[in-house]
Amino acid sequence: MTENLSPLDLLAFGRLGVDIYPLQAGVGLEDVATFGKYLGGSAANVSVAAARYGLSVALVSGVGDDPFGRYLLRELDRLGVDPRYVAVDPSLPTPVTFCEIFPPDDFPLYFYREPKAPDLNIDPAGVDLDAVRTARILWFTATGLSQEPSRAAHHTALRARTAGTTVFDLDYRPMFWTDAASASAEVGRALESATVAVGNREECEIAVGETEPQRAADALLERGVELAIVKQGPKGVLAKTRDETVEVPPHPVDVLNGLGAGDAFGGALCHGLLSGWDLERTLRFANVAGAIVASRLECSTAMPTEDEVSALIQAGER
Repeated sequence: MTENLSPLDLLAFGRLGVDIYPLQAGVGLEDVATFGKYLGGSAANVSVAAARYGLSVALVSGVGDDPFGRYLLRELDRLGVDPRYVAVDPSLPTPVTFCEIFPPDDFPLYFYREPKAPDLNIDPAGVDLDAVRTARILWFTATGLSQEPSRAAHHTALRARTAGTTVFDLDYRPMFWTDAASASAEVGRALESATVAVGNREECEIAVGETEPQRAADALLERGVELAIVKQGPKGVLAKTRDETVEVPPHPVDVLNGLGAGDAFGGALCHGLLSGWDLERTLRFANVAGAIVASRLECSTAMPTEDEVSALIQAGER
């Protein structure tokens, strides 16, 4: 039970781990000499991005009872994300993810989440349903539906939602699933509980069987969401409601590491939704936030402030 706490602006549910990123670009892991250590995981990065805009944010996830787990709990707190709902698993190790950096568009990821990631071991009893019910935005990802007991915990949380915005980050990564058909089935089931869906073209194909952006957005709306957002990389982003269609071009940037751009977009999207901005302003802001992070090496600690994003938007307008 939540003890006399104000409702959160954002409660995110999903991956948390340590990112080990090379400090050299254009070099394979076998030849990298030095690395940086950062907080990572999609839901965790979105949480940090949202906290940078002054939102009250907490994360539902898990870590191992090990030095990396202690690092992540400390780092969440340092970056403005309440870690109270991050469980410490006594038997599973904290996940670690390596990447390679080959700008502008090749960033292979290597996940070490065996025998199982603690964030997939959260069971329904470990979810604070009071926090779920009262959060202005609940953010969840497809990865959390890939295994039990995390899948059951997600559906328990989704059933508890009776108000507010529920954002489904389609976030499909095939290595976390037995096959695409099972992913499509689980994603389809969860769409029924979402008010907003966000994904790229490949993720939309898993969700609704469509890759063409307009058809994908329409199919998501037909499944019951109120706002469908289709990210198109270098072609920008498309968003549709039942009454409005907005397309926003990409913001040009020299890409260093594109891995955190989508999470920066997500945190900025939450900020725009909670600020009551119109759809075009929200998308432009989120696009520029993503571009800023794509121009930086790390993900979580690269998330921009509102002043940074606004300054870049104004510079572009001039």
